[in-house]
Amino acid sequence: MSKKRIWPIGSLVIGLAFGLVLIITHMLVKPPAPPAELEGVLRKELRPIQTFALQTHDRGPLEAKNLRGKWSFVFFGYLSCPDVCPNTLHELNSFYRLLADESGAEPEDLQIIFVSVDPARDSTDNLARYVRHFNRRFIGATAGKGAIDRITRQFGASYLIEDETAPGQYLVAHTSAIFLVDPYGRLVASFSQPHYASTLVSQYKKITAYFASAG
Repeated sequence: MSKKRIWPIGSLVIGLAFGLVLIITHMLVKPPAPPAELEGVLRKELRPIQTFALQTHDRGPLEAKNLRGKWSFVFFGYLSCPDVCPNTLHELNSFYRLLADESGAEPEDLQIIFVSVDPARDSTDNLARYVRHFNRRFIGATAGKGAIDRITRQFGASYLIEDETAPGQYLVAHTSAIFLVDPYGRLVASFSQPHYASTLVSQYKKITAYFASAG
């Protein structure tokens, strides 16, 4: 005859108490639901940006490690873009200025990066001049096609170089969204067109507050 295993009462009490602590802890640290305004903006999965290598004009290589420690707004485009790119960079500059005006200082925990997907025409020198036209602190970067493809895949961005209309003259169809990477190097949000500086400020504040409350 097999003997019944008798569990000590003390062990049962300790086990139940430990389980209760876990449940209460989970309830206390469970992140709040994101604001309704962020529906469709926040990513459901926080995706860490993996290794990539781009080149800037005067800041040296731009790599995944450079996305850590700051909130990073990343936009993909090209210098010959007739409308979407200049309009988006204009709104990003207005967004940046609104934040600076509110705090009384330029935001040190924020960087804005413009990545050219047209390296055949866009040198790092030209990129630097272009982004500084909008804001002296903006970062312009590019690389060869292989490196561009590796980073655009990670962001879920796409681009297509169209047929030439004349030697060296062509358009590039590209994703028009702005992407947001958090200080841990994770892709956490994307902002679709149309972009308005005041809306970006509101959404950015809600996102940073949400992640601060979520731990």
